[in-house]
Amino acid sequence: MGVIPVEGTHDPRPTGKLIAAKWKHEYLRMILIGAILSFAIIVMYTSLLHGASAKSVTVVDGGISANYQTRSSDVSGFLAENNINIGPFDRVSLSLGNPLRKRENLVIERAKQFTLLADGKQQVKYTTEQTVGDALKAFNIAVGPQDRVLPAWNSPLQEGLNVSVVRVRTETFEARHPIQFAVVQQKDANLTVGKQKVVTTGKQGILVRKMVRVYEDGKLVREQVVNQAVAQPAVQQIVAVGSKKKAQAMTLAYNTANVSNAGNVMQMNGRTIKVRQVMNNVTLTAYSAGVASTGKAKGHPEYGITASGRTVQEGRTIAVDPRLIPLGWWVYIEGIGLRRAEDTGSAIKGKKIDVYYDSENYADRFGLKRGFTVYVIGPVKPTAD
Repeated sequence: MGVIPVEGTHDPRPTGKLIAAKWKHEYLRMILIGAILSFAIIVMYTSLLHGASAKSVTVVDGGISANYQTRSSDVSGFLAENNINIGPFDRVSLSLGNPLRKRENLVIERAKQFTLLADGKQQVKYTTEQTVGDALKAFNIAVGPQDRVLPAWNSPLQEGLNVSVVRVRTETFEARHPIQFAVVQQKDANLTVGKQKVVTTGKQGILVRKMVRVYEDGKLVREQVVNQAVAQPAVQQIVAVGSKKKAQAMTLAYNTANVSNAGNVMQMNGRTIKVRQVMNNVTLTAYSAGVASTGKAKGHPEYGITASGRTVQEGRTIAVDPRLIPLGWWVYIEGIGLRRAEDTGSAIKGKKIDVYYDSENYADRFGLKRGFTVYVIGPVKPTAD
């Protein structure tokens, strides 16, 4: 008989404990996978939120550009986050409460300090304007068409600059000046030598000058003549001069450094000469041929012509009162020397002599000098012969 093999038994059915353990293992694995997936989702979401909240801000501060990354929501927060201080006079292109966009541009203009002097007041100012003129406009400083601005209106405004506004005012007016009349002498054979007679009375003319005065901040800085014209011409005075008797000639040697008087004589280099008159306490002034003294400018037909008809000459010509010193007579003035009476003047009265000089400036500086002694010699000039 053959042997019948014994068949193997079936796998034993799992017990309740085995099933529970297996379920627990699967559950833990699912929990772990879920946790990992949740963490990954949270990290990804956080990264997305972080990327979405980051903003790029380009800041131009005082002309210098820089880029910043920020999570701040507005301008104020961004400035605080990056320690960017804004002064009380600085200017920002966006308001501090303005929300920031994803990409933002922010311009900061820094105020500059400068000193302003205008209308008698000096003030320290702050501004973000770029030129002197714009700064003056910003502070409502009116500038007139004649006013001067220092530095110039279009100069760059720099930190610490001194700016001045000079108020300029001009004033135009007319000044009337007398024109001295000329004295013309005519020989008269009916009059003895030394005698004179006024045939035609002279009359002063009128010179009108148009003047301009310039004031800066209320102070007169310049005065000038812009035009002048003769409103009324002078009328010359005609004087008849006696020629009936010729004067006795006198000659002598002289030295102006060696003059003395004794009574009515002069001692010159040891020679004695009689003098007609000794005048004490004479007052001296000076004049020239120009407009300031005579009212005549170069080119005038009577420019430099004296009352005696001669042309003025420095070192010779003086103006006198012909009632005391006849025209044509020579005098010796202590400290001045020999001079000839060739001219007259409306202001030359009594013991007063006007000495001629070519230089108008020197004549002005000569001033008024008193206490001089004058020796009236006569119609003939002393010579060294």
